[in-house]
Amino acid sequence: MPTLPMRAKPRGLALRLALSILASACAIFLAVFAYTYRESERTVLRNVEEGARNLTLATVYRMETVMAGAEKLPAYVAKRLETTELSQDDLLAQIVDALETNQQVYGSTIAFEPYAANPQQRYYAPYCCRGQDGQPLAFNYLGSETFNYFHMDWYLLPKVMGRPSWSEPYFDENGGKVVMTTYSHPFYKVADGARDFAGVVTADLSLQWLRELVSSISFNRSGHAFLVSQAGVFITHPNEQLVMRESIFSVAEATGDKDLRAVGRSMIAGRSGFTRISNPVLGPASGQDAWLYYAPLQSTGWSLGVLVPEAELFADLQSLSRKALIMGGAGLALMLFVLAAISKAIVRPLEALAHSAATIAQGNLDTALPPVRRKDEIGELRNSFESMRQALKEHIATLVETTAAKERLDSELKIARTIQMSFLPKHFPPFPERDEFSIFAFLEPAKEVGGDLYDFFLRDENHLFFVIGDVSDKGVPAALFMAVTKTLIKGVAEGGTEPSDILEKVNLELCRDNESMMFVTVICGSLNLTSGELRLANAGHCSPLLLRQGAVENLPLPPGLVLGVMEDARYTTHRSELQPGDMLVLYTDGVTEAMDGDNTLYSDERLERSLLTYGSNGSEQLVRAVLADVRAHTAGEPQSDDITLLALEYRGKRT
Repeated sequence: MPTLPMRAKPRGLALRLALSILASACAIFLAVFAYTYRESERTVLRNVEEGARNLTLATVYRMETVMAGAEKLPAYVAKRLETTELSQDDLLAQIVDALETNQQVYGSTIAFEPYAANPQQRYYAPYCCRGQDGQPLAFNYLGSETFNYFHMDWYLLPKVMGRPSWSEPYFDENGGKVVMTTYSHPFYKVADGARDFAGVVTADLSLQWLRELVSSISFNRSGHAFLVSQAGVFITHPNEQLVMRESIFSVAEATGDKDLRAVGRSMIAGRSGFTRISNPVLGPASGQDAWLYYAPLQSTGWSLGVLVPEAELFADLQSLSRKALIMGGAGLALMLFVLAAISKAIVRPLEALAHSAATIAQGNLDTALPPVRRKDEIGELRNSFESMRQALKEHIATLVETTAAKERLDSELKIARTIQMSFLPKHFPPFPERDEFSIFAFLEPAKEVGGDLYDFFLRDENHLFFVIGDVSDKGVPAALFMAVTKTLIKGVAEGGTEPSDILEKVNLELCRDNESMMFVTVICGSLNLTSGELRLANAGHCSPLLLRQGAVENLPLPPGLVLGVMEDARYTTHRSELQPGDMLVLYTDGVTEAMDGDNTLYSDERLERSLLTYGSNGSEQLVRAVLADVRAHTAGEPQSDDITLLALEYRGKRT
């Protein structure tokens, strides 16, 4: 017996035992540490979320209070306009009164519909706003061909919706010359029972106070807040490059941040939330994650967000965790030293036994094991080794005989495969002198030998006979049954009978003494090479496919019982006619039932698509292309069934 090469001396059992115990203790420590750290993180996040929520909602309330105050004045003026006829001086007085009443309102106008205020004047919108740097109120009249306020959002939206609305923030170039938002309240005139839209009363709010309010928000050391409009545009942000130039969606698009896009949709939809973001544009610094709490302003549809850097949230927790890890590591190192000393004393008797076992492993089964007087597990181990040594000597002798027998069986199976495949036509093209047709077939067994079969031959000058079949089993029994079936079919078919008669005669022979109850599905047929007449008979096989003029169809063959089951089974011959250029394809279920790693079948539909794709390439190229497509589908998965394909192309009468 050849000896095994010496292996490097393994680590001592004492050290391994100590390391195992230490690893278990370390795992328990890390599990408790991880759980504690995770729960601490959650507690910190809950506290931060609560604080951010309170801060955000308090700020939102302050904003809403200002917004609500600004909404009252346009509503009051609009009510008066609907019930009272006011002169132009009265209109100006109403506007001035609105600005003097509410110091938060930057400007106001009463914008009328065309010719509603004056039949001779298309545009009429007196505007009053606060002066710059404490200057007196400034007056202006809005509306011209270059400033058509009828098409502007602050005028058009309340007109179309029939209710007051806040506009998106904008820079007012013609009125107040500042970044503002406008609250517009529609008013109507009642005439002859009809209520007609007459114009809007507005209140402009400068966003400077709102920016100052949001910029004053701080959370932890570097947390900050920002405000986005109903369209997602940044109204305020510490990064001035974003304000009124970018939206939360443009930032998400530029950075490819799908999560930020989802947060933006939630903010403009008027929802509240607490979520983690990783966007370097919005975050406190590039590469830092942050937590965002956001809440809506119900009156305007805007949304306020408070952003807190994650590193700041968990800084104290991480510092404490590092100290705990250092202390735990020191304790585990001390534990390792103690465990190593104890384990060495326990496992020393095993060293001598390990040395003898190593000698036995080199192939010297006559080596005597050292005596062990202890009656504990080590003594039992020594006795077990002795029993194993004796049993191993006997097993090796048996194994030599078994290996020789297996090698003989493998050799015989290879020979059987060669013999089986030699039964099948394998030289293509088989009839090079005939140009009325081309035929190609391929069989790939799932095991060393298989149960599929195919055959074809010329019965006479004008008739081509062909057959394909699938035995119910695999391996050697199926191969033997396949050989018998093929031989019977060829012997009977050479007599020139109808395909249905051939199946009946072969079925009768297979049923005799078929104690194993094996059966085979078969389709056989005969093609008249002169007229194109096709005669087919089916014995429980899947229907053949006909590729004709760029379309695939199933030939409707009459049903027939599988061969080898009932002696009195009867079969029917189906007659049809092939046209020049038609391609007849016969196959076994190993093709359509080939499965990939997810147990998805190749399927009849994919087979038909492959035929349509490669059908114009000829019979051989078609079969090889379909087989390649099946292998691509299975992607290296073990073959579960025999695969057989036969393609017959009819080209027409010989010229």
